[in-house]
Formats: sequence, C-alpha cells, structure tokens
Amino acid sequence: MKRNIILLVEDDELDIISVERSLNRLDTAFELYSAFNGIEALNLLKGDAELPPISPDIVLLDLNMPKMNGIEFLKAIRKDPALKDLKVFVMTTSGDSSDREAVTNLGVLGYLMKPLNFNDNRKNVNSMDAFVQFHLGRILNNSYLN
Repeated sequence: MKRNIILLVEDDELDIISVERSLNRLDTAFELYSAFNGIEALNLLKGDAELPPISPDIVLLDLNMPKMNGIEFLKAIRKDPALKDLKVFVMTTSGDSSDREAVTNLGVLGYLMKPLNFNDNRKNVNSMDAFVQFHLGRILNNSYLN
C-alpha cells in the first residue's frame, strides 16, 4: 500500500497534535513530516547532505509563523521549478481577506479557518476532523479536482 507523504508547516503544538489525531482517523497510510516555519519546510523539501528531500503529496500550511511565514513560503516554492506544483492547503486563524487573496493567487487548493473554542480555550477539533475526512482523504486518494 502506498504511504502518502504529508508535510505540515505549523508552529502551534496543539494544532500539530490536532492534525495528527485527525489524520490517524483516515483510512489511508501516511507519513507525516512537520516543520515549525517556512525555512524548516524548505529544508525538508530540498534535503541536505544528511537527509534526502521529501516529496509530499500535500502540504498543510499555516500562515502566521516566525522566520518565514506561509505566504513567503508559498512564493518561494512557486518560484522553484522542482516545487512549484506542490499541492498546498492553507490552515490558519487569519481571517484577513488580503491573506486569502494572496494565497489564492499563489495557487492553493483551499483555505481552512482554524476555529477556537473561546469557552474553554481549547482548539475545536470538529472542523479539523471534517477537513481531514472529506478534503484531505480525497486529495490523498487522488479523487480531488484540481
């Protein structure tokens, strides 16, 4: 069975755990790589002397990160001939319409708002589960329309 490779670019530990838990509910094999910012993600994608580059089936990308944010990362991969066709899905707390427009212009598959539950200050995982089960499951099984 093919193992899907997923690159999660996210600086929030709770969101990383939430994504991983949701992915574990999928009926598909996967390998999850995590990067805390765009620079780390580019290093994973390009590899180095010690590690070969990874070739993810999908990149799950946060926008608000230190060092290199999501929009800067998207611009960098879209300029790189070896990376320009990566499938990217944005998951962010940013409701800024200029962010949404920028990533849409950079060719993302979609944009998911990460909701917060303000009553108990924990992340709401229901939206994440729905995203993973519907969208990500279809993307990894190659049945998602580009």
